[in-house]
Amino acid sequence: MLLEGKNALVTGGSQGIGAAISLELAREGANVCLTYRKHKAEAEKYAEEILAMGRKAMAVKCDISVYAEAETVVESAVEAFGRLDILVNNAGMNWDGVSWKMKEEQWDRVIEVNLKGYFNFTRQAAPLFKNQKYGKIINITSINGLRGKFGQTNYSASKAGIIGFTKALARELGAFGVNVNAVAPGLIETAMLKEAESRDRIIEMAMNEIVLKRVGQPEDLANVVVFLASDKARHVTGEVIKVDGGQYI
Repeated sequence: MLLEGKNALVTGGSQGIGAAISLELAREGANVCLTYRKHKAEAEKYAEEILAMGRKAMAVKCDISVYAEAETVVESAVEAFGRLDILVNNAGMNWDGVSWKMKEEQWDRVIEVNLKGYFNFTRQAAPLFKNQKYGKIINITSINGLRGKFGQTNYSASKAGIIGFTKALARELGAFGVNVNAVAPGLIETAMLKEAESRDRIIEMAMNEIVLKRVGQPEDLANVVVFLASDKARHVTGEVIKVDGGQYI
């Protein structure tokens, strides 16, 4: 197993991509703390699955945009596991609207969650990783942070910010043996997509761009995260890896 004895924290681990990442990290040997904001039952279910694998697990409620809550979660994970080795910043949101109609609240909330939320958790983990001279930080961004998307100026700006954040952080922490990378998914078939009224239209539009002609699954992303969290990626840092079936090309 690639992550035997490692301890991971995954934000937004109660559904979709975050749940897949949490489970795959555990399958590869990691103990996992996963956060949730609304989906308590789902988070506890995945924590139970991880426990059934023989790993340690905990599900913690958290609004990642609140600095003090992030601080408490990291402290709780370290207390439970003894140390922290892997941070996956995954939790996020979208609140779409064209720029000329977007409300200030729409802009502020998406930036607070998607960008400041990543800072909040990284700010807690970075000193730990620096002092122990080991750590893996994986930030989930989006291909729309690389290219932009109509109706998503707030979301695209936040995801582009994560890319700059990742590269700057990689420079700061590299001398201390800490790897920092980002993963940029294209269309991934999560429960949110399956339940969307415009699901067929969304998939049709994406399939016109996806050269592999298949919709990505959460495990496709999780497998890349596991690689970046492992020592097989020890010489990879500051990178943005697209997991999109060629959608960005």
